[in-house]
Amino acid sequence: MSRKFQVKVIPSNWLKSDGYRLDCGPYLSGAIEARELMIKHRTERLDSLTEGYNGGIFNGPRFARQYVEEREYGVPFLGSTDILDADITHLPLISTRQVADTPQLVIEEDWTLITCSGTIGRAAYSRTDMKGMAGSQHFMRVAPDKDKIKPGFLYSFLSSRFGIPLVISGTYGAIIQHIEPSHLADLPVPRLGAVEEKAHELVQRAADLMVESSTIYKKAADMINQQCGFPEKLAMSARVFAFSVANSNSLFSRLDATFHNPTAQQAEQLVLDAKGITLNDAGVKGFESNRLKQIFVDEEFGTPFITSGGIFLKSIEPERFIRTQSLGDDEESWRINQQDILLARSGQVGGIIGRGVWSDARFDGIAASPHIIRLRATDNDYPAGYVFAFLCLTDIGYQLLSRTAAGSSIPYLPLDAVLKIRIPTSTTKEFREDIHNMVVQAGMLRGQSQKLEKDAVLLVEQAIEKGGQ
Repeated sequence: MSRKFQVKVIPSNWLKSDGYRLDCGPYLSGAIEARELMIKHRTERLDSLTEGYNGGIFNGPRFARQYVEEREYGVPFLGSTDILDADITHLPLISTRQVADTPQLVIEEDWTLITCSGTIGRAAYSRTDMKGMAGSQHFMRVAPDKDKIKPGFLYSFLSSRFGIPLVISGTYGAIIQHIEPSHLADLPVPRLGAVEEKAHELVQRAADLMVESSTIYKKAADMINQQCGFPEKLAMSARVFAFSVANSNSLFSRLDATFHNPTAQQAEQLVLDAKGITLNDAGVKGFESNRLKQIFVDEEFGTPFITSGGIFLKSIEPERFIRTQSLGDDEESWRINQQDILLARSGQVGGIIGRGVWSDARFDGIAASPHIIRLRATDNDYPAGYVFAFLCLTDIGYQLLSRTAAGSSIPYLPLDAVLKIRIPTSTTKEFREDIHNMVVQAGMLRGQSQKLEKDAVLLVEQAIEKGGQ
């Protein structure tokens, strides 16, 4: 439902049909119109098309989480925002024993996952790389009975402009809103014949491409680690609070202890051993957006705007548009270009700060938040994909980025410190070009994945509209 202030006159029988609810949400969201349209189709209750725990529609249980640091003792743990992200390789780990004792935590592939508290109704399709992970109680699982309905079609409907209003119509709560499995049980699912198979194929292909993209990223990181003699994992956390000795010359610019922690020093030495040169010397330029009053307008009057959290989403579709005239004529002060490297500049160390995203064609022309650093490669000897792969896909690169964080309450990455990070040059030019091409290919696959998923949703929406005419 739009955040805009809305006024709507409704017939009194809508109040009766919706159990005399007096809050405006169900009537403004389009849920009742969607239900009226469903009457014109053959439909089945959602709970008749699901199977498994609690009938196939359930939340994760509430429990006291026991986090661990080493993969052999833990299972990746998905939060409600993580299910919407493209990259799920940096998840926290909860105890394997806890997961074994609570099997309903475990995610299976081909489920529809729906956020059910806070921002409600945002859906994701569980991919093969999510299988076996654990999930929080803040998103709902809808486990389809594959003998009765195609999983990809069910996801397409629930994430469509007809499915979303039906999902969120049961929302309750004033401050932190919620929906419960019981609110979805009687949700009408239209049966659309051949469209269901086609939509499923599109969604499944989209999921497979996203997994393939992540596999390419992993391979690129492994190749750099192997070529440069880097360990796959240097430390279990972003910052190590331990005793270290630093050369007095290195204290002129930074005195904070975390900058000189042993892990950071080790990472720096490994890159020096790989004939590392600074990003500045490798021809990498850095850009930060101007801090300005952010005036958001309708799409036709604005430029798409993205935040540091938004760059990590699986679907890059800016929901806000900043007034174009306020951005100024200097595009370098705000514009994201294709093949830029985007870094989350602000946040808590161990969170998104220091994490990076490759700017594929979907990002081109979007205005970047001031909380995003944009790095742009200008030297063909050190192409952008290679710079991205080292900084954002290897643990060495991440440790070097995270060490630069300054500030106590809300840490941030100083751009000048980032550009002093060294990048290994012991690799050949041909090797660096190969890594670049792999990153470009992975970015293209993510764009194709998003398009296929959108095509599936559009196909379902058009079939529903035609059936209602």
